[in-house]
Amino acid sequence: MSDPRYDLHTHSTASDGTQPPSEVVRSAQRAGLDGIALTDHDTTAGWAEAMHTARETGTLLVPGMEFTCRTHEGISVHLLAYLPDPDDEAMVAETRRARAARLERAQLMVERLAEDFDITWQRVLDHAGEDATIGRPHLADALVAIGAVSNRSEAFAHILTGSSKYYVPHYAPDPSHAVRLVRAAGGVPVFAHPLAAARGRVVGDEVFEQMIEAGLAGLEVEHRDNPPEARERLSALAQRHGLFTTGSSDYHGAGKPNRLGEHLTHPEVLAEIERQGTGTPVVRS
Repeated sequence: MSDPRYDLHTHSTASDGTQPPSEVVRSAQRAGLDGIALTDHDTTAGWAEAMHTARETGTLLVPGMEFTCRTHEGISVHLLAYLPDPDDEAMVAETRRARAARLERAQLMVERLAEDFDITWQRVLDHAGEDATIGRPHLADALVAIGAVSNRSEAFAHILTGSSKYYVPHYAPDPSHAVRLVRAAGGVPVFAHPLAAARGRVVGDEVFEQMIEAGLAGLEVEHRDNPPEARERLSALAQRHGLFTTGSSDYHGAGKPNRLGEHLTHPEVLAEIERQGTGTPVVRS
């Protein structure tokens, strides 16, 4: 009998995915997965809908979130938070601040883009779900809609890249601070795609050490954006520090080429996540 198939990194229209939370769960079932984690950027807004559909379909659901972080050097870090208490005051305050910063940044970027493209703030909102965490992917969708680029990947490679004249940075918490917040909220912190150099600069050993000291639980090793040599390095790092490793798709629906189940997390790792997480239970039918 084959092991259950778990994909612990997906996004919905609660942030920058293209499918509502319920459809992400149904898509996972159609893809032959036994369970997923819903990990929208800086929000738990999609949890209730996803939980309802998970119970309906018999799909295991790990409620989660992806914290957007930034080092003092300005390097972007994404931190997966599994099973935190969604009502934890400190975590709610931090994610609210991050979402507000993302919104302000997006509006400033639209102002810059409008100097060269037929893009408006309303066009961006037309591509975002209600109360979604607004980010560059929504700007990319608006650029696709006006024919400036063919897809999100092209937009990020050229117009929306961090070195573009349209780019505006935004506030995000320090990664180690975010790790401590997740732990305090009863969650399980995992460093998402840690050495995805194609996305931009990656952190050095010092940041890994600081996050581990703060309570980091695991590393997302099997991810399409981690090159093979990086996966070897991450696996060795995890073994050296007693961290678990995960594999995930980082599914965004039609927003990215990533496919559900292209990388998986072992059932024993899911059991360890469930053992450590005390903020919210795993949803089972």
